[in-house]
Amino acid sequence: MATMLGLEFEKPIIELERKIEELKNLTSHKGIDISGEIKTLEGKLSQIKKDVYENLTPWQRVQIARHPRRPYTLDYIEMIMTDFVEIHGDRHFYDDKAMICGLAKIDGESIAIIGHQKGRDTKENLERNFGCANPEGYRKAMRVMRMAAKFNLPIVTFIDTPGAYPGIGAEERGQAEAIAYNLREMTDLKTPILVFVIGEGGSGGALGIGVGDRVYVLENAYYSVISPEGCAAILWKERSRSPDAAASLKLTAKDLIEMKIIDGMVKEPIGGAHRYPKEMAANLKKAIKKDLALLKAIPKDKLINARYDKIRSVGVYKEHS
Repeated sequence: MATMLGLEFEKPIIELERKIEELKNLTSHKGIDISGEIKTLEGKLSQIKKDVYENLTPWQRVQIARHPRRPYTLDYIEMIMTDFVEIHGDRHFYDDKAMICGLAKIDGESIAIIGHQKGRDTKENLERNFGCANPEGYRKAMRVMRMAAKFNLPIVTFIDTPGAYPGIGAEERGQAEAIAYNLREMTDLKTPILVFVIGEGGSGGALGIGVGDRVYVLENAYYSVISPEGCAAILWKERSRSPDAAASLKLTAKDLIEMKIIDGMVKEPIGGAHRYPKEMAANLKKAIKKDLALLKAIPKDKLINARYDKIRSVGVYKEHS
């Protein structure tokens, strides 16, 4: 069901939806037959949606990726999976609520699920650190990944973070080392790994759970070395240039596919995941099941070698003697 909490460029759509709803209420309560007008407006609405959402700028996609009603990791777990058992703590410091880790089933198949988690209100966002994990979150994630590899369970990760938490405490406890350690260890885990950027995919915070055999970005998500605001502040010293930075960073799924950084894009319903979460969950589930079946058929040694080759193929460089 569509939400009425909209972004600036969605306002014409929301206003038309409200008009249609008012006419439908008038028909049901007053008994006035205006079905012809309603049908005409619904046709107009469909065309406007298509025009708007098929021609979004990179900056508009960033805004959708951050939409407060967009589904988060726990939402997808509830809609896609069953028998979810959350695993807490890194056994060193504490339980990072910005990182969800656990075991679950997809149509009876057991998996390990790991993902960033933001909050729905100020209180929950403070508890979950706005989806910015501390070192403990990445160490908890690796703890669960190792468990998955031990018991031959495939791993699915959902990335949705503006970046790892940059606070003094996080740095003191080894933030950079925790992320680097995960990058190294994930390349050699002898089990299939599927990675999905479901919202924001920011910097090392995303990479800390982002090494996989297949990496996908949702149509209105983004994956970037830095946020558009951060890039604008560095290059132009102006946050107002964030839309320009978003375009220059090539952070959309289509750009990333062209640069061969990711393996593909998961389509969103016209209107975005924040407006039609159940449809988005169905698309995501289909993508997960398809690739899990393919990856499980690959022998473990070939899986590891292919993962290594995939990582090494990213980027352009020259060797000099």
